[in-house]
Amino acid sequence: MDTNAGLRERKKMATRTALHQAAVRLAADQGLDKVTVEAICDAADVSRRTFSNHFASKEEALLYSDHERLRRFVTLVRERPATETPWQALTAAVEGFNAEGPAFDEEFMDKLRMVRRHISLATHQAATYAAVERDLAAEIATRLPEATASPLRARLLAAATLTSMRVSFQYWLDQPDAGLDQLRLDALGIVGEKFD
Repeated sequence: MDTNAGLRERKKMATRTALHQAAVRLAADQGLDKVTVEAICDAADVSRRTFSNHFASKEEALLYSDHERLRRFVTLVRERPATETPWQALTAAVEGFNAEGPAFDEEFMDKLRMVRRHISLATHQAATYAAVERDLAAEIATRLPEATASPLRARLLAAATLTSMRVSFQYWLDQPDAGLDQLRLDALGIVGEKFD
């Protein structure tokens, strides 16, 4: 029974990945405005219904890898020892995230450039960050000392952490000679000075 559930989940992930890759490829070739859900379905060889089972829009399909990377970051925080403070766990998770980091091929860079140009993608990206922010805040809340624990503090720490990751990445896009891994750690350190 677990084997069947695992197989189903792998098939879902494979379908999502195929749709995501088709969306990225089409958007890079034709421009986001010309890409339709139907074209993505055709390129991925799936039905419109299958698309709708996985994504609500072409923007969501295009940003799927961002969503997965952010979810992975939350998992890395969750996997840290419970005795670590929020900033110890967050810093170690950023280091782990850096170590796992993907190679940025040209297709990925095209997608990032599109995010910066298209307001519809920026809006969806903000929604992705907001959803992950809630999960990260819940994890941070379990690590706050009782004297400073509050839902607001946990949410601010989560938002500041994710903003530091987003801004360091955007800075790196503008200044590619800067090392992305170190930029992430530096940005988190700056934020940490305010919350430590």
